[in-house]
Amino acid sequence: MRRDPGRVAGRARGRPELRARRPARLPGYRSTRLRAPDRPVVALTGGFDDVSGPAFGQGAVEEHDADLTRQHDGEPLGERIGVSGRVLDEDGRAVRGALIEVWQANAAGRYRHDVDRHPAPLDPNFTGAGRVLSGDDGRYQFVTVKPGAYPWRNHENAWRPAHIHFSVFGRAFTQRLVTQMYFPGDPLMELDPIIHAVRDPRARALLVARFDIATTQPEWALGYTWDIVLGRGAGATPLEEPA
Repeated sequence: MRRDPGRVAGRARGRPELRARRPARLPGYRSTRLRAPDRPVVALTGGFDDVSGPAFGQGAVEEHDADLTRQHDGEPLGERIGVSGRVLDEDGRAVRGALIEVWQANAAGRYRHDVDRHPAPLDPNFTGAGRVLSGDDGRYQFVTVKPGAYPWRNHENAWRPAHIHFSVFGRAFTQRLVTQMYFPGDPLMELDPIIHAVRDPRARALLVARFDIATTQPEWALGYTWDIVLGRGAGATPLEEPA
């Protein structure tokens, strides 16, 4: 079975109340049989400022890291897009200095990763990974290309909808959220067991970005906005996977 290379880079941690909202083993999502924990989850106590840990300085993140279309000598193929939003805590306060990392397939639906054997072309001008620090107002912004769908052999004629993987470290090193952002109107979302692992439709909707004409750059890139909410409340951004 072809592993989904988009899921190699991280595992979800913490947030036991979100895990309780969806089962760890899902019949329609085959790899959960191996990933599902066989022991009770451990609740993390304390708030976002209670845990000390290493801080990421401005020098650790380069300016071009947030523009995935400018990391090589040539232009990548595909539809150029901008993705922006805010990182917030569960009370709606901005989380400044959060490290946000993204990885994704190229416009043809292929990752630059050894385990990806999808017979789609690699783009020599697109690596598919970037990072940025949120500002004082919690705001972040990436420029990239819209990823393509790809097969993943979970079930007959299985295709993943277009998505971008996000990893977010809060102000403490132990505060990490790994999740996926989807695009509005994608018909493959209705058939995808990964997004439907989030059983609550209201929570699923939090994983879908919004097209935003206000952040669309004329003759350059379509704009999408997507806020990331860290915490334990009902409006928190769901985890990528149940295990």
